[in-house]
Amino acid sequence: MSRVIIAGGGIGGLATALALARTGHQVTVLEKAARFAEIGAGIQLAPNGLHALDQLGVGATVRAGAVRMDELRFMDGVTGEHVTSLELTEAYRRRFGRPYVVVHRAELHTALLDACRDTAAIELRSDAPVLGYGQEDLSVWVTLADGERVDGEVVIGADGLHSAIRQQMVGDGDPIVSGITVYRAVVEMDRVPADLRYDRSVVWWAGPGCHFVHYPIAGGRYLNLAASSVDGSTTAVAGRPVSRERARAEFPALGGTAQRLLALGEEWKTWTLVDREPVDTWTEGRVALLGDAAHPMLHYAAQGACQALEDAVVLARHLTPGASPEAGLRGYAAERAGRTAAVQRAARNSVVLWHPAGAAARRRNERLRGLSQQDLREHLAWMHGTRVAGAPVRPTVQGVAA
Repeated sequence: MSRVIIAGGGIGGLATALALARTGHQVTVLEKAARFAEIGAGIQLAPNGLHALDQLGVGATVRAGAVRMDELRFMDGVTGEHVTSLELTEAYRRRFGRPYVVVHRAELHTALLDACRDTAAIELRSDAPVLGYGQEDLSVWVTLADGERVDGEVVIGADGLHSAIRQQMVGDGDPIVSGITVYRAVVEMDRVPADLRYDRSVVWWAGPGCHFVHYPIAGGRYLNLAASSVDGSTTAVAGRPVSRERARAEFPALGGTAQRLLALGEEWKTWTLVDREPVDTWTEGRVALLGDAAHPMLHYAAQGACQALEDAVVLARHLTPGASPEAGLRGYAAERAGRTAAVQRAARNSVVLWHPAGAAARRRNERLRGLSQQDLREHLAWMHGTRVAGAPVRPTVQGVAA
């Protein structure tokens, strides 16, 4: 039984701990915060993410608190026109083997955390920020901020966007600021007028240089609002509170129904969207990257958590107790790097779908209207249809990013 050290106790880190413990490893998770917790609001889980959660043994728990979606609904945010919807009902679920659900990010994190706490092979340590790693011969270690050294046989850097493990391994500096700011708020569903609830829909309102997404979370008790604006921002901001007036002022081009929904938000916060270029370097000896540390992406593909969950399952399949850790980590990286790079690029490229104006927006609407339900399903099959227990799936067509 080998000891694996995981830097980072977010969704990716906890999923990896579960996956590795289930395959015979002893795992220590080191979380820099004073307690294990997850910030943020809604998160979308496509079938590929649910397949991974089922393999981790927590799929049923997550689905019990999730809201099952019946459609991905695309609206022209200026005219209010319903352009098209991808139906997520019987044909979609039969094609991909699982539903499409939305959850509160904290609920997903809690399900993983509770399962880790119930697993004897997993040690959870909070208030343990990892600064870097070292390795020699058959051992590897991480150094904590207080100078403590934690030794093991393998180190996994699941320490997020500003990963200390990635910085030492890849050294690619700060994340790339996209020039897009997202405004987020959560509203009690009781405050939402009945005609605006869209209880089983993820709804997008696309406008010139902006778009607005909303869907129910927490079992339908809340409505999650997220509105993105291409504002040319060059400084990364995370979770900064802004006034209701400031948030609404950023989206004057959106029409009446979208404006009514935006008006419901009160406690708005902003994040500058950032990502990184895909890289081939995911491993160094007995150290590997995972999740946002390996492939941070814009949220427009709604795949950040799903890809981290896939990482965890694939890593556990390659990191076999008793076999060469170095070879196992290389095999994991080889299987995952191409797929996650494709999703990163799809997320970036999706702005051409969301943000055109005038004639370009009308042409986009016509193209989307011309796609059948089968067309839409197959367009997303390379992303949503992957089952990580089997052979890796490579994209064959550029997906319509979510």
